[in-house]
Amino acid sequence: MSSNHGWIKQAIHQIMAEEAHHPETPLIKLPVPGLQNIDIYLKDESCHPTGSLKHRLARSLFLYALTNGLIGPDTPIIESSSGSTAISEAYFARMLGLPFYAVMPRTTARKKIELIEQYGGQAHFVDRAGDIYPAARQLAETLNGHYIDQFTYAERASDWRGSDNVAHAIFDQMAQERFPLPSWLVMSAGTGGTSATLGRHIHYRQYPTQLCVADCENSVFYDAFIHNNAQLTCQQSSRIEGIGRPRVEPSFIPGVIDTMMAVPDAASIATIYWLEKQTGRKAGPSTGTNLYATLKLAQQMQRDGETGSLVTLWCDDGERYLDCYYNPAWVRQHFGDITPYLAQLDSFERNGNFSADQQSKITPQPELQAGA
Repeated sequence: MSSNHGWIKQAIHQIMAEEAHHPETPLIKLPVPGLQNIDIYLKDESCHPTGSLKHRLARSLFLYALTNGLIGPDTPIIESSSGSTAISEAYFARMLGLPFYAVMPRTTARKKIELIEQYGGQAHFVDRAGDIYPAARQLAETLNGHYIDQFTYAERASDWRGSDNVAHAIFDQMAQERFPLPSWLVMSAGTGGTSATLGRHIHYRQYPTQLCVADCENSVFYDAFIHNNAQLTCQQSSRIEGIGRPRVEPSFIPGVIDTMMAVPDAASIATIYWLEKQTGRKAGPSTGTNLYATLKLAQQMQRDGETGSLVTLWCDDGERYLDCYYNPAWVRQHFGDITPYLAQLDSFERNGNFSADQQSKITPQPELQAGA
């Protein structure tokens, strides 16, 4: 790759300039009248140019590959993705003039596929979520391309020590709030890379903040965490696009997590409807998972007489899900009746307590075994 050094330097310059052209994403305070001296914030990652948190990840993955000499001026880029990462990577691939191919489940929201194609990428479909990994590796071999592999490299490509990460941005923006050091950061897991960045940054900066990772149905992360078993797998596919995996991804780092919560899928969908009522804007389903877990923690804090702040992430723009998660008939078909959770959320808004409280499992970190 030595002959490509000039091109690599220019490519890195382009990506770093792109970051400088865009302001930091906003931190939104969510008013909840029923909470007393507890503040909830959403870090709105939907404001990135490609509309999701994965814009940061895609930038980091390209910089990681470029600085390691893995990409040249004619290298095809291949990724396995449920959509949002592929959208952002297609954006950066087009910026560098590189062909891009996304291997994704056939059930991916149509709008996401259209956005990948809008940025010049091509979609390759598989029927099972677990098939994306071998299919992406095979495609990269066939095309003599680079498999960028977010599920392996997300945790190592992100800079958790410095200022160029979402955790640093959150603490920097919280500095002027009445509870500047959050009691909790809350994030769901897809690759596990963002939760790894949040947890590592908390430890590195020695903050008192705790990290809760929320998981959805048909995902192994929660069970793997509570049983301390990274070998668990499942055959079903997550119904919450962008999070939940059939295997424990290499970027999922349980040692940085204080607590995990298993959130019912119907609760996640109800929560994005509730959030739209509060803000007038649509969010993707993983944001519902994040926020529902955050509200549950806030309820627990209020019951225990605690004060403080909680911060979670608004992962992506809900406009890309109009044909599915915002289609009432589609929601009824795939998730059943979500009205009990809507009633819970209305109760929480009024008095900070979920009436007819359905159980979401919260589990502290297990003792890790040496060599695990």
